[in-house]
Amino acid sequence: MKRPFFVVIVTVLLFIFACNQSVKVEVVTESSMRDSTQLVFWKNLGDLYGKAFRGTVVAGGDGDTTFAGELVMHVRLVEEGVIKVPFIVGRDSSRTWIFTLESDGLMLNHDHRHPDGTESESNMYGGKTTNFGTAECQVFPVDQATVNILPTRTTNVWWVELVPGSHFTYNLRRVNTDRFFSVRFDLTQEIETPGAPWGW
Repeated sequence: MKRPFFVVIVTVLLFIFACNQSVKVEVVTESSMRDSTQLVFWKNLGDLYGKAFRGTVVAGGDGDTTFAGELVMHVRLVEEGVIKVPFIVGRDSSRTWIFTLESDGLMLNHDHRHPDGTESESNMYGGKTTNFGTAECQVFPVDQATVNILPTRTTNVWWVELVPGSHFTYNLRRVNTDRFFSVRFDLTQEIETPGAPWGW
């Protein structure tokens, strides 16, 4: 049986209409994933430039006097590809977290200084992201350079949580050990900025 002429016409018109419609397809690429996670995290951290916040040890501080005293983070330097955040413990201004934006991920290094500004023996250790993480959390497994100079830290994993208007949390876990340290800073209450840390 021959198909009625009007059915054929309608079918052809529908086909032409469908083929000429632009169908919006969202393609998820590595670039777009980085844009929506690491670069947002980076921007949020940079937005804290010039601000300081008080922190509290929330894990790993039992019986450890290393972090006794007032804890302060200060986003002191933000420039292209580098953000430096001194972490002050009481009168100890030896520590600075250095975040670096690289082409293939984010890097976290720990800069330790003596009061005269010279480098500590264990310095610039850290880790690098191996995935895009989320806009509010980036994970830094220990890198090979750190393992080479500090074999005892082969299983270190650091991660940083940054929730704008809420908190910034720095965490360290040494896998297969009981070592876990976490300090949380309250981003809802800005405090007076401290002086320059050692070595600055």
